[in-house]
Amino acid sequence: MHVDRRQFLAGGAAALACTVPSAARGAAAATAKPQAVFQLSSQLGVVPGKELAEKLAHMQKWGFDAVELPSDVAGKVKFYQDAVAKTKLKTSAVCWGSDRGGLVSEVVERRAKTAQALKRVLAAAGELKCTGVVYAPCFHGETKLPVQEIRAVLVDLLPEIGAYAVEVGCRLVMEPLCRMETFFLRQLADAASICRDCHSPGICMMGDFYHMAHEETSCMGAFLSAGPYLHHVHMASKNRRVLPGQEPEEDGPRYLDGFRGLKYIGYRDYCSFECGVEGDKMVEIPRSMAFLRREWEQA
Repeated sequence: MHVDRRQFLAGGAAALACTVPSAARGAAAATAKPQAVFQLSSQLGVVPGKELAEKLAHMQKWGFDAVELPSDVAGKVKFYQDAVAKTKLKTSAVCWGSDRGGLVSEVVERRAKTAQALKRVLAAAGELKCTGVVYAPCFHGETKLPVQEIRAVLVDLLPEIGAYAVEVGCRLVMEPLCRMETFFLRQLADAASICRDCHSPGICMMGDFYHMAHEETSCMGAFLSAGPYLHHVHMASKNRRVLPGQEPEEDGPRYLDGFRGLKYIGYRDYCSFECGVEGDKMVEIPRSMAFLRREWEQA
């Protein structure tokens, strides 16, 4: 007797569903991942314009959802608040950097100073309602500590910083970098393991399509390894670090793969331009935005 395989599998799934207690099905539904959303942001340096107001006006016209702010927010909260309030934009993140590797310096006295500097920018970012403050532990040449000691220092110091971040309504967002820029923290899974060991909702991480292109075998796999710790994404092409879509042969498959990963984990934070631009920014930025939206829809 011929059995239709699709009907057989569908019937088996239906029968199995009937055997699952209703309370268990309700619990499974309650823990289901939220539906992912695509929210576009950009660092200010990417956007044309001499003044902040001009840059924000372009961003609003083109349909950006948010702006990523620079590291000087601690002394300029009202300046940025007033400027963004005149638009429909939100603030996505603050890109802070490493403070020359201060938190993981072999000079112990430097660590406390960097921790205090981080807290100041976290407080400012919290006032600006940012997703978090982007932090890279170190670039090449910024610490003499070996990898194992750097990790131990971070797991020791970050929980207290994370508690403060929660208090001020923000997060510390660690950024893995590629081997051309650092010898420490290059893959998303490694950043996720530090977040796990810190046991703090104030300590999370991000992914950058440029760095991932050089360190990860799959953008989708990298985002899956980050899971619930992922709270920001940077975007750029692989080779020239320009707008997504300006290296079409590389960018198409990579962004499709990565966006599938973001959808799978139910990602709901921002994807932000951190890149250069080849050609006329007034033309190329909207073109890149359209490319990304197509890739998201197809993912």
